[in-house]
Amino acid sequence: MRGVIRGRGAARLAAVAAASGFVATGALVTAGPAAAVVETPQHRGGATATLGGLQTYDQAVVRENGSSQQVPAGLFEMSVENGGTLQTYCVDIHNPTRKDAEYQETPWSGTSLHGNRDAGRIRWILEHSYPQVNDLAALAEKAGAKSLTERTAAAGTQVAIWRYSDKAEVEAVDPQAEKLADYLERSARTSAEPKASLTLEPPAVSGHPGERLGPVTVRTDADAVSVTPPADSAASGVKVVGRDGKPVKSAGDGTRLYFEVPKDAPDGTAALAVQASTTVPVGRAFTSETSSQTQILAGSSESTVSAAATADWATEGAIPALSAEKNCAKSGVDITASNKGDEPFTFRLMGFRHTIEAGTSQTVTIPLQEDQAYDFAIQGAGGFEKRFKGVLDCRIEGAAIDSRAQPANEPSPASAGGIAGGGDLAETGSSGNTPLIAGVAVAFVVLGGVTVFLLRRKKDPTAATPTEE
Repeated sequence: MRGVIRGRGAARLAAVAAASGFVATGALVTAGPAAAVVETPQHRGGATATLGGLQTYDQAVVRENGSSQQVPAGLFEMSVENGGTLQTYCVDIHNPTRKDAEYQETPWSGTSLHGNRDAGRIRWILEHSYPQVNDLAALAEKAGAKSLTERTAAAGTQVAIWRYSDKAEVEAVDPQAEKLADYLERSARTSAEPKASLTLEPPAVSGHPGERLGPVTVRTDADAVSVTPPADSAASGVKVVGRDGKPVKSAGDGTRLYFEVPKDAPDGTAALAVQASTTVPVGRAFTSETSSQTQILAGSSESTVSAAATADWATEGAIPALSAEKNCAKSGVDITASNKGDEPFTFRLMGFRHTIEAGTSQTVTIPLQEDQAYDFAIQGAGGFEKRFKGVLDCRIEGAAIDSRAQPANEPSPASAGGIAGGGDLAETGSSGNTPLIAGVAVAFVVLGGVTVFLLRRKKDPTAATPTEE
């Protein structure tokens, strides 16, 4: 991952007036192009991987609303970007997978595990069953099973996870796999959410030229991470330094990084990147922006993880730092804006204007419908734009069961549908209603988004005060 630097010259944030300056525009699924876009996805760092498919599995039966359906249950495999392999189980039985979907390491708060009091029990299951426990004879003895194969161990583990993640009525077809599922379900204890493999906190900072902007703190379980300074740093003079002011090329957990901006630097923005090789902690969640089934990590090889942070600076006026994160507890996206300048920073979202006073920070929650693709852009003069894109996927959907497995070594269509009417295939889980739900969600956002936003804002006295325009 490489950093970028871009001068804004006269288009600094200070020139933006409250009524006519920064404007945040929202589009459903897509938005128009801008002159100079800094795209800011909600991926806060960690591993990025591509789903290969269901690799080790057996069968299970899911019962719901008086009907039953046999579905595959077991381990998926993912290929990590820039090297590494992950093994995962599903925590979203009713949502199908998309083969070759790109996944990103995500905190539980940004997934369907948010608010699930049993999420910690799922982590315990992962740590005490296959593949973390690969002595299948010993595992079978603990479970009271005659024997277990890799396939039945994977199926039994997945069934136990579904009982906690989806509150599903599900049983393994194989009797020995069912014994394992029962053992894991009754034995599970609460464990804390594992920490991210790699993040930078905060992901955005700001300030004046001639200052050290930051700090940006490295959080990682890796022994060391490499630090990539902004591109063109030699020409611009912008450096990434530590607390002692010396350039930093390698860092560890807790290291504080700063952007050192020359005093005569024109108003601009820059980014740094960090990367490491480590095993991703068991229990980390993985989500996709393509509405593909949420996964939870069961095993990791040595894998490449990365994160990035940005800095903005200006000589005067408002100097904001912008970041975003999914907030499933509030069914939306939190836009956090801090202002290191000497004038208020004003922007609009969902038809409302928000003002961040100089020297303060506020978080504004943008409410969204489930499975809603979003694309928010906060714009300024001279073509400046920070864009936030993603899909809100927070809830377990209790849809009718109608799916079958597509083995990983066979072609799989890239469709989110189930197989109603002999159509598309899903890896596990199902939802023939997905396109309809998505369409209804779009309509609700268009018709009711501003109203929902107003009601939610009234209940949140700590957030920025909106003014209707």
